[in-house]
Amino acid sequence: MTSSILFGISTARKKLLVPLLASLTLLITGSPAWAAGVTTDVGVGYNPIAVAVNSITNKAYVANSNDGTVTVIDGATNNTSTVTVDFTPIAIALNPVTNKIYVANGLFNNVTVIDGITNSTSTIAAGNCTDAIAVNSVTNKIYVANLCDSNTVTVIDGATNSTTTVAVGVTPIAIALNPITNKIYVANANDGSVTVIDGATNSTTTVAVGVIPIAIALNPITNKIYVANANDGSVTVIDGATNSTSTIAVGVYPQGIAVNAATNKVYTTIGGGNTVTVIDGTNNSTNTVVVGSYPYRVEVNPVTDNIYVGNFDSNTVTVIDGATNRTSTITLNNNTLKMGTSPIALAVNPDTNKAYVVNYITTAANHHFDRKTTVTVIDGTRLKWD
Repeated sequence: MTSSILFGISTARKKLLVPLLASLTLLITGSPAWAAGVTTDVGVGYNPIAVAVNSITNKAYVANSNDGTVTVIDGATNNTSTVTVDFTPIAIALNPVTNKIYVANGLFNNVTVIDGITNSTSTIAAGNCTDAIAVNSVTNKIYVANLCDSNTVTVIDGATNSTTTVAVGVTPIAIALNPITNKIYVANANDGSVTVIDGATNSTTTVAVGVIPIAIALNPITNKIYVANANDGSVTVIDGATNSTSTIAVGVYPQGIAVNAATNKVYTTIGGGNTVTVIDGTNNSTNTVVVGSYPYRVEVNPVTDNIYVGNFDSNTVTVIDGATNRTSTITLNNNTLKMGTSPIALAVNPDTNKAYVVNYITTAANHHFDRKTTVTVIDGTRLKWD
């Protein structure tokens, strides 16, 4: 499975993909003085890889890929509890309306449903190598990309936990949905396409994009979909009304992508350039912001217009002021527990102005690649700018 996904990808690109594939294949189990004042470190499980936040309940849910658990963080106290799921939980999403959390357990080909009130669980069978997951809280439907040979998306009815299977392209790896239009967009890494699913009928349309589409995000207000194409240095923009496309050059190895619908700006991490490309959604013009080494994931706080970038190789988070593009840098291994490095995922609670940064690997001082590590909580109210 790994070789088919990585075939034809350069060595540098493989370096970017390995952390994502690790928990599926089991192949690998300059800081400002004020940085410590804006961060708190919370101990979680082994090799955490994904996080989702319920801003209504003020809880964060962290998928720990190498111990089959989810750590639940109370946003008010940073106290934690642990929920057992299946092994290799790799992706997580939630429905804030029903207070249900959905965990894709990669190698076990299923999804664990966590009740946000009781932490009780149930299990739903899905396709091969459940990977990306997205929830439509309006329709109470959950969409799970099955990364391996099945080339399908499993659709879960949140009311009954019954499932339907929809055929998509080759190696579905990322999902985004528009709750206004009830359309679901699936990036298919190995055939250069996006499958568009009609949420009402499950009928599909295929849109050609770039080479190795690996991340996808959308603006529900403008109904534009943005696809990061890892191997041709571009972002494909899909018009949600017509499925017509345009292409924007962004830099070498675009990796993650996020949209601020309030400002109509799009942020793409450029792994090969240690930068973020900022796209103006009104005219597709671009600006470049310098960040840390191998920026991997990006998340937006639409309330504060702050953008959080996890720099995997430099163990930092760059915070971008969306109004000015000025930056602030936070070093993650200067933390209380001395455990977390390699930020691989982020989530933001706009209500509390907190960002949750998942640190995938332990520090060298611990001498073990798979020891328990941390989530760094950034207090956005205390940020200062470089």
